[in-house]
Amino acid sequence: MTTKTITKAPFKADQVGSLLRPERIHKARKDFQEGTITAEELRAIETEEIKRIVDKQIEIGLKAVTDGEFRRRFWHTDFMEHLNGVEGYIPEQGYQFVGVETEKYNVRVVGKVSFNPNHPHLQDFIEFKEIVGDRAIAKMTIPSPNQFFYPGILNEEVYPDVEDFAKDLIQAYRDAIQAFYNAGCRYLQLDDVAIARYCIPEIPEDERQKSIDRALRVANGVLEGKPDDLIVTTHLCRGNYQSAWAFEGPYDYIAPTFFAKEKVDGFFLEYDDERSGGFEPLKYIPKGGPKVVIGIFTSKSGKLEDKEVIKARIQEAAKYVPLEQLCISTQCGFASTHHGNKLTEEEQWAKLKYIIDIAKEVWGTL
Repeated sequence: MTTKTITKAPFKADQVGSLLRPERIHKARKDFQEGTITAEELRAIETEEIKRIVDKQIEIGLKAVTDGEFRRRFWHTDFMEHLNGVEGYIPEQGYQFVGVETEKYNVRVVGKVSFNPNHPHLQDFIEFKEIVGDRAIAKMTIPSPNQFFYPGILNEEVYPDVEDFAKDLIQAYRDAIQAFYNAGCRYLQLDDVAIARYCIPEIPEDERQKSIDRALRVANGVLEGKPDDLIVTTHLCRGNYQSAWAFEGPYDYIAPTFFAKEKVDGFFLEYDDERSGGFEPLKYIPKGGPKVVIGIFTSKSGKLEDKEVIKARIQEAAKYVPLEQLCISTQCGFASTHHGNKLTEEEQWAKLKYIIDIAKEVWGTL
């Protein structure tokens, strides 16, 4: 009988996932679109760059590494559009962020939703894990099922009853989680902008609570029966597009339900500025329960935060969650879309190394 080994993730210094795409990938994508290189040549270039950034992540000391989402255009649509019953399309408008409208692309439901056993992200992960080997933990990131409840995605002709839609989503994600597990994944992150959106103060309270209750039911339904040695975390974000953000609001609105009851192993929470409010909502997270990765560093600029301010913020958060239950990271990835945030790759690595160094000072270990 084999004994399952459970990773310690999230780690004291961790990362959300996406990394700045190098110019070589931008050029290769352009060349592919113009027909001057093949899909195989594009993939080979992506693979070479993934190998480079995996080596770099390990070099600076990260315990969990990602593929930087280098094969994706957007953090969410690339996964969503490859489920059965979903298609990608170009809408009339992109998402509205503060000061900028995003590139126009979205997904929509066109049939009954289920997991596609030939989903391309599975092969992407298998190749990525082979690159990592036993040098670090290979972390996979996918959008939360709750992203499918974002306005404009659900097709009421296919799903007149939203609860039928929720049931199919739960099963699709259960199948996805098992497929990634079978491929060797032991650290999976569900990115959930949809839940963070319910932090907006202007949302009517009855609509908010109904949506939060459904989101919790879907999230926990997806996690039912997951393998014991698979770590699953939730990342909450208020938008990350070329260093812009989409909305603001404190966690107070969702904490009594979501923080208290979501059956994940950890929360990655956005806390890089005043848009996210204070740490008090962390009191709802069960003591000794999920780890809490406070995103008190920003991925939106290369400027390094003041170390003493960071340490003080960690101690402030520790008033509500035991220090040993806390971890630190940036509030989001560095490139939620292929465009990337407004900083250099050198600044990106410096910030990640800075987080690692501070974690070692605070906890003595990662």
